[in-house]
Amino acid sequence: MKTGKVILGILIGTSAGALMGMLFAPQKGADARKKIAKMGKKYADTIKEKFDKTLDGITEKFNKVKNDVAGFTYQAGEKAEKLKKGNSVEIH
Repeated sequence: MKTGKVILGILIGTSAGALMGMLFAPQKGADARKKIAKMGKKYADTIKEKFDKTLDGITEKFNKVKNDVAGFTYQAGEKAEKLKKGNSVEIH
């Protein structure tokens, strides 16, 4: 998660620097606004991609943990049933 924050910070800093450069560059206001809008969309798309990638990673890890817990629960239930029936059970 720390890497994601660093990348996000770099993207925001780069965006702010580019925006300031464009605002102080000698050009027509309409041209500057078009460039700002284009860069804003580009950076928004990049941030969205990073967010989606991070969210996918979190979802994948959550599903793995959920499946692991379900497996452990199933195994514990089987061992409990064996104990109820009086069979010996190895506990790990």
